[in-house]
Amino acid sequence: MMSGTDDFLEEEGAADMHCCASCGIAEVDDVELKKCGDCDLVRYCSDKCQQDHRPEHEEKCKERAAELRDEILFRQPEGTHLGDCPICCLPLNPMPTEFTLMACCSKFVCIGCEIANGVREWQSKISHACPFCRQPVPTDSEAEVNNMERAAANDPVAIREMGASHFHKEDWNAAMEFYSRAAALGDADANYKIGSHYCEGTYVEKDEEKGLYHLEEAAIAGHPDARYELAHYELFQYDDIGIRADRAVKHLIIAAKLGNDKAIQTLRHCYTTEFISKEVYAASLRAYQAAVVAMKSPNRETAAASKLYAKQHSSEEIMGELLKKFSRQEAQQLLPFPIP
Repeated sequence: MMSGTDDFLEEEGAADMHCCASCGIAEVDDVELKKCGDCDLVRYCSDKCQQDHRPEHEEKCKERAAELRDEILFRQPEGTHLGDCPICCLPLNPMPTEFTLMACCSKFVCIGCEIANGVREWQSKISHACPFCRQPVPTDSEAEVNNMERAAANDPVAIREMGASHFHKEDWNAAMEFYSRAAALGDADANYKIGSHYCEGTYVEKDEEKGLYHLEEAAIAGHPDARYELAHYELFQYDDIGIRADRAVKHLIIAAKLGNDKAIQTLRHCYTTEFISKEVYAASLRAYQAAVVAMKSPNRETAAASKLYAKQHSSEEIMGELLKKFSRQEAQQLLPFPIP
C-alpha cells in the first residue's frame, strides 16, 4: 500500500505530464505537448521551451535515458539474430560452419537441411538447386549480380555481403560504408562488425563510444558474440570493476541462454572462483543446455559427422571410398572437386 506522500508524488508527476515543464502551460485543445524524446519524463509546448529548460533537465534526462537503454539492453532476446532455419524451422546455430547463406535468395539454411537436400538430389538424380527456393545454384558471377540487385533493393544481408566483399579486397572505406548502411537497416552482424572495428581501432580510427553503441545494437538484436564482447569490455576496460562486473555477468547469462560456448565457459570460471553463486551458474547452465539441444537435429548431426570425416581424411581417401560404393558419375555428384 502506498503512503500519502507516495500518492501525492504520483499525482504531482501525473499533473506535470499535462503541463509544459518550462513555461507551465496546460495541455488544452489548442496546445499539444510533446514528450522529451530521450527520457519521457517531461513534456514541452515548443522547441524553445525545451531548449530553455535543458540546463535544468539535462542531468535527470541523461540518468533516465541510461535507465531506459539498460532496460532494452538487458532484455533476454527470444533467439539469436539469425532466427530459425526456413526449412526445418529449428533455431540456427550462429557458428559460421553451421549454416549457409544461399546466394540466390539470401536465406540462411542450416547444414542439416543442406545435406538432406543433397541426398534427395542424389537419390532422385537431379541437378543441384537451392534447398529453399529450388532455383539452380548460381555461379560466382551470377551470385555477385544477384547480390548487387538485392543490395540495390535495400536488402540488409546483401548490403552486408557487399561490405564483406570489399573487406576481403582490403578496401576498408568501402567496406565500412556498406556495413554502416546494413547496420542502419537493422542488420545485427553489420552492427557487430562495426562495433568490433571501432572498439579495437582496426581499419578505422578508434572510437569506443561509437563501437559500444553498435555492439549494444547487435546484442539487443540477439547477437551472442556481441553480447560476449560487451561482457569482456565491462570486466576489463573499466577501473571500477566492482560496479561493472554485475553488468558483465548479466551479459554472460544472456549470451549463455542463446547457446554461446564462450559465455558458459566464462560463467563456469566465475563460479569456480566464487564470483557468482551456484544457483546463478546452475540456472545459466540449464538454459544453455536447452538452447544447444534446440539447435540439434538428426540431419545436422549427420552433416557434422560428414564434415568431421572429411577433415580427418584426405580427398583421395574420400574419393576412393565413394568409387567403391558408387559409379563414377554418382560419386562425382557427391564430390566438390572433379574426379581425375
